[in-house]
Amino acid sequence: MAERTYGEIPGYPPGSTFANRTELAAAKVHRPLQGGICGGQDGAESIVVSGGYIDDEDYGNEIVYTGQGGNDPRTKRQVAHQELTRGNLGLARSRLDGNPVRVIRGAGANETHSPKVGLRYDGLFRVVDHWKDIGTDGYTIWRFRLVTYESLDLPRILAPPETSTRTTRVEATIQRLVRSATVAAEAKRLHDYTCQICGIKLMTPAGPYAEAAHIKPLGKPHNGPDVLSNVLCLCPNHHILFDNGALQIDSSGRVIDTMSNTFVVDLQQTEKHPLNWSLIEYHRNIRLADEQVAD
Repeated sequence: MAERTYGEIPGYPPGSTFANRTELAAAKVHRPLQGGICGGQDGAESIVVSGGYIDDEDYGNEIVYTGQGGNDPRTKRQVAHQELTRGNLGLARSRLDGNPVRVIRGAGANETHSPKVGLRYDGLFRVVDHWKDIGTDGYTIWRFRLVTYESLDLPRILAPPETSTRTTRVEATIQRLVRSATVAAEAKRLHDYTCQICGIKLMTPAGPYAEAAHIKPLGKPHNGPDVLSNVLCLCPNHHILFDNGALQIDSSGRVIDTMSNTFVVDLQQTEKHPLNWSLIEYHRNIRLADEQVAD
């Protein structure tokens, strides 16, 4: 399995152009010489939007992208059903993990947003939704909604200095998100996507799902560190309860229901993922009225 490179490729900022797929692959902005998705079951790092699928929709900051498979390259029409495998599964996985996807537009796609010739790297997008649909030609297709990071609520994720420009905020936030996704993925891997409180491992068609909960919240006013020792692997329910003070962890690693002040369970831990107990103490001392930053 190829090692994935998420985020920007050094030396190739948004707007970088390429004469052909060979140049694009050599730059590692989109590594396959053919195929619109660079990815597999572990995630997708880049896509090419080049007009190859009739059901693609391009609105600039938002793209509704058609998955791969079942397409006749000569007619650009769908001739078979698509499945949630290969690159399609990778895009679905990137939605779960929150990893950014590099978007490259090629000539021949949407006239408003695509280059006249060659290919152009247009920046990082995030997969925010995916679903199965019946395409124009009557076959099952997988569709993926991607949006630019600029169109997301970036200051909520990372609170930068007020003197920063919009461009600086966006670039800094994207890089922080890339680092944060790496930390989150490692925490989930170490616990096999199993909630450290309830012990449940949620399964979806795209694979297991869990959330990385920061113990000391990121951003102002808490400014918690984005490191493994400040992260728990939780299911969505227990993530929400923990973030909002309904559950706390005492100095012995016991999970306490603060609404009834009763013991719930011992936190599941592993030697490979040591926690910073001073950060857990900080979490216990946060007043419920303090702003909680969701991850």
